Amino acid sequence: MATLNLRGIKKRFGDTQVLHGIDLDVADGEMIVIVGASGCGKSTLLRIVSGLESATEGQILIGGRDVTALEPAERDIAMVFQNYALYPHMSVFQNMAYGLKIRGLPKAEIESRVAEAAKLLDIGHLLDRKPRQLSGGQRQRVAMGRAIVREPHLFLFDEPLSNLDAKLRVTMRAEIRRLQRRLAVTSLFVTHDQVEAMTLGDRLVVMHQGRAAQVASPMEVWSKPADTYVAGFIGSPSMNFLPATMEQDGVVLLDSGERLTLVTPIPGSTGRAVTLGIRPEHLSPAEAGLALRVELLEPLGSETVVHGRMPDGTALTAKLPGMVPEGTDLLLRPDSAWLHVFDRETGRRISA
Repeated sequence: MATLNLRGIKKRFGDTQVLHGIDLDVADGEMIVIVGASGCGKSTLLRIVSGLESATEGQILIGGRDVTALEPAERDIAMVFQNYALYPHMSVFQNMAYGLKIRGLPKAEIESRVAEAAKLLDIGHLLDRKPRQLSGGQRQRVAMGRAIVREPHLFLFDEPLSNLDAKLRVTMRAEIRRLQRRLAVTSLFVTHDQVEAMTLGDRLVVMHQGRAAQVASPMEVWSKPADTYVAGFIGSPSMNFLPATMEQDGVVLLDSGERLTLVTPIPGSTGRAVTLGIRPEHLSPAEAGLALRVELLEPLGSETVVHGRMPDGTALTAKLPGMVPEGTDLLLRPDSAWLHVFDRETGRRISA
């Protein structure tokens, strides 16, 4: 297969800078998920890798070969789109075989590749059908099959699951990950869905305003977010952010008056204005702790998401096991091992 290397990728549309210099090294067979809110530049970056857009500055290497100036057909990539992009007048077999036929492959090899991919995706019984006769999940499998038969160096996925219902998304997510691991094809997957990102990627590229805010494994992004944007974007419900000031010996004084102690003190931080991050799942009921006036309960069966405010008006969300009775105010204790400290001015992480 192949590696992918991006060097200083920038993109400008007129006076608007969309990408501000993206550097990324993708290992052979690695699955990278590019995740971020709408307008962050993730799809533009994918289109630049594919050759559908040209970079204003920078270099793209696939398998060590500079493809920056090459047309999409010359880059040896396959792309799976959000809208499937199937030819409605062609059968499933014809859709999957079309790219191979254009390349002039022998008929026997085309039939062999299509049959193998169809078996892999469990769509062998659909080869004679037209796209209009297929469900959304079946169409997505056909689109993936069309990419697989190409045997490309690089797979590119542009939000391929966004048109599917919630249950089918979960199924197809697992299917894509299973196939990618089995085929060991280097892959870029773009999504705005952080659950998809966490479950699919070997590493995540969290995009924010045209920059890579953090590039790391899913668990590192979740457990050690690089800044308050990443911390707030990854995780559901979002991380709580509480204004605070560092005191000596690793004690954090919240603006609301409570004191919390860090497991690992941060040297030289006394008096520093910070933002303390606490994930909702790292709060638990206690006899003493942060006072929460409950405003809304979201019962989820095995757990309840609790929304409320502290006495100073600061919003706080907790995810607690079991059911929480209506009209109950709570005292919550944060797990000190999971306190995140960010510089209040820059938003960058300063805790270990």
